[in-house]
Amino acid sequence: MDLVNVYFRLKGHFVIQPLIIFTGFLLLIYALLIFYYHRSWDQMQLACEDLPLPSIQVSVIIAARNEAGRIRDCLQALSRQSYPKALTEIIVVNDFSTDETAAIVMEYRDCCKLVNLSDFVANPLSAYKKKAIETGIAQSGGELIICTDADCTMDTEWIGTLVAEQQQKNLVFIAAPVKIVTNGSALGVFQILDFISLQGITGVAVFKKLYPMCNGANLAYLRQAFDAVGGFADIDHIASGDDMLLMKKIQALFPGRSGYIKDPRAIVSTEPAENIQAFFSQRIRWASKVSHYKHPATFFTLALVFLLNITLLLLFFFCLFFGHWRMLLIFLAGKTISEYFFVANVASFFGQQSLMKYFPICQPFHIVYTVIAGSLGSLGRYEWKNRKVK
Repeated sequence: MDLVNVYFRLKGHFVIQPLIIFTGFLLLIYALLIFYYHRSWDQMQLACEDLPLPSIQVSVIIAARNEAGRIRDCLQALSRQSYPKALTEIIVVNDFSTDETAAIVMEYRDCCKLVNLSDFVANPLSAYKKKAIETGIAQSGGELIICTDADCTMDTEWIGTLVAEQQQKNLVFIAAPVKIVTNGSALGVFQILDFISLQGITGVAVFKKLYPMCNGANLAYLRQAFDAVGGFADIDHIASGDDMLLMKKIQALFPGRSGYIKDPRAIVSTEPAENIQAFFSQRIRWASKVSHYKHPATFFTLALVFLLNITLLLLFFFCLFFGHWRMLLIFLAGKTISEYFFVANVASFFGQQSLMKYFPICQPFHIVYTVIAGSLGSLGRYEWKNRKVK
């Protein structure tokens, strides 16, 4: 019996020691990367406080499917925009909704236009949202296309702030901030903290021109740029990617003319996923786009994050049998501390710094979630808006 115990301890030693060294190496690189993100976020200047006089025609495009419960708040927020109504058109593209979405949009016919996707295409499609946006743009007349989601709300100066950023910096593509508002649930807090870090990385990635990163709930691009790259041509077979894959195409043709707007007035707010299943479906959908990026910096960053989290998870399971809990706790503390100050800085921009007290508690759950979402996202299968997507 003693020989058996000795055997397993020796075996555990030869397995866990290399894992500890590898995890420590990954954590060091990761901590340096987060420090770089933190410093870069601080270097980003806030947008100009005074907005210039309105000058260009704007088209706000919203692809909506079964959003009867939330689209009214979005349309009310858009109807209160300070940007001149004569220079603004709002187009809602009804993506085969089976609820009262279209009827609610018609209540706002004085300030927006309803377009039914079913009038232009037939089921089934590979990428419904891309086709909805493309259809909306074809029906629009604006020079600047602004995209948001039907479950979002925004400040009264949202449009004017995006226009000012485009005009002052001569940008062809603008990535803008998105904020998840708390609903008081533990899952909601977890999503907010996770999303804050994603928004910080998004801002830095665009600011430093590291790789294309944005969120389809809040972005803008010149119609000229959209037409120049052929819209969603060559990526229209991919269900998701109406944001980052399009950004990648536009950046390739117009290098150096994309930007992230760091201005509270440019924030759009949305609610967290209502349950764990919806949350994982959303994150798996985001992760499913990775294989289509073909961008070295993107691959390196995502691979580093995934490897670090999976090694920490493996280390936990090995510790159950062979000990070394102290090293695992040191690594968890190192990861938490390296991220904390960066996320707290970004959280301050979004006015959500009070939630940072929950950040350390979320860490173990975040590791598990990252490994699961990353693994399932690589399969490219998920369910979204009651549609099974491959």
